[in-house]
Amino acid sequence: MSIEPELAWFKSSYSSNEPGSDCVEIAATPETVHVRDSKKPHGPRLAFRPGAWTDFLAYAPAPTVTGSRTSD
Repeated sequence: MSIEPELAWFKSSYSSNEPGSDCVEIAATPETVHVRDSKKPHGPRLAFRPGAWTDFLAYAPAPTVTGSRTSD
Protein backbone atom coordinates (compact mmCIF):
# COMPACT_ATOMS: atom_id res chain seq x y z
CA MET A 1 0.00 0.00 0.00
CA SER A 2 1.41 3.39 -0.96
CA ILE A 3 0.46 6.66 0.63
CA GLU A 4 0.35 9.65 -1.70
CA PRO A 5 1.82 12.81 -0.20
CA GLU A 6 -0.34 15.93 -0.11
CA LEU A 7 0.26 17.81 -3.35
CA ALA A 8 0.50 21.59 -3.57
CA TRP A 9 -1.62 22.50 -6.61
CA PHE A 10 -1.37 25.81 -8.44
CA LYS A 11 -2.58 27.30 -11.68
CA SER A 12 -0.99 29.75 -14.06
CA SER A 13 -1.10 33.45 -13.36
CA TYR A 14 -2.43 33.71 -16.94
CA SER A 15 -5.57 31.81 -15.89
CA SER A 16 -8.87 33.54 -15.43
CA ASN A 17 -10.50 33.36 -12.01
CA GLU A 18 -13.94 33.41 -13.63
CA PRO A 19 -16.18 30.48 -12.60
CA GLY A 20 -16.21 27.77 -15.25
CA SER A 21 -13.11 29.05 -17.03
CA ASP A 22 -10.86 26.46 -18.66
CA CYS A 23 -7.68 25.92 -16.71
CA VAL A 24 -5.33 23.22 -15.59
CA GLU A 25 -3.61 22.95 -12.24
CA ILE A 26 -0.09 21.65 -11.73
CA ALA A 27 1.53 19.96 -8.73
CA ALA A 28 5.22 19.11 -9.03
CA THR A 29 7.27 16.64 -7.01
CA PRO A 30 10.89 15.74 -7.72
CA GLU A 31 9.77 12.61 -9.62
CA THR A 32 6.48 13.67 -11.23
CA VAL A 33 4.54 16.64 -12.58
CA HIS A 34 0.81 16.10 -11.95
CA VAL A 35 -1.79 17.88 -14.11
CA ARG A 36 -5.55 18.11 -13.49
CA ASP A 37 -8.61 20.07 -14.59
CA SER A 38 -9.23 22.92 -12.15
CA LYS A 39 -13.01 22.42 -12.50
CA LYS A 40 -12.74 18.74 -11.51
CA PRO A 41 -10.04 18.56 -8.82
CA HIS A 42 -11.03 15.01 -7.82
CA GLY A 43 -11.24 13.83 -11.43
CA PRO A 44 -8.57 12.12 -13.51
CA ARG A 45 -5.00 13.41 -13.60
CA LEU A 46 -2.10 13.18 -15.96
CA ALA A 47 1.37 12.44 -14.62
CA PHE A 48 4.60 13.30 -16.43
CA ARG A 49 8.23 12.71 -15.64
CA PRO A 50 9.96 16.11 -15.38
CA GLY A 51 11.81 15.66 -18.70
CA ALA A 52 8.59 14.77 -20.53
CA TRP A 53 6.86 17.82 -19.02
CA THR A 54 9.70 20.05 -20.21
CA ASP A 55 9.40 18.55 -23.70
CA PHE A 56 5.63 19.16 -23.68
CA LEU A 57 6.05 22.80 -22.66
CA ALA A 58 8.43 23.38 -25.57
CA TYR A 59 5.49 22.70 -27.92
CA ALA A 60 2.78 24.54 -25.95
CA PRO A 61 1.85 27.91 -27.43
CA ALA A 62 3.23 30.92 -25.58
CA PRO A 63 0.76 33.30 -23.96
CA THR A 64 0.12 36.58 -25.73
CA VAL A 65 0.23 39.97 -24.02
CA THR A 66 -3.49 39.69 -23.20
CA GLY A 67 -2.94 36.31 -21.56
CA SER A 68 -4.72 34.25 -24.20
CA ARG A 69 -2.94 31.55 -26.14
CA THR A 70 -1.72 32.10 -29.66
CA SER A 71 -3.23 29.98 -32.41
CA ASP A 72 -1.34 29.00 -35.52
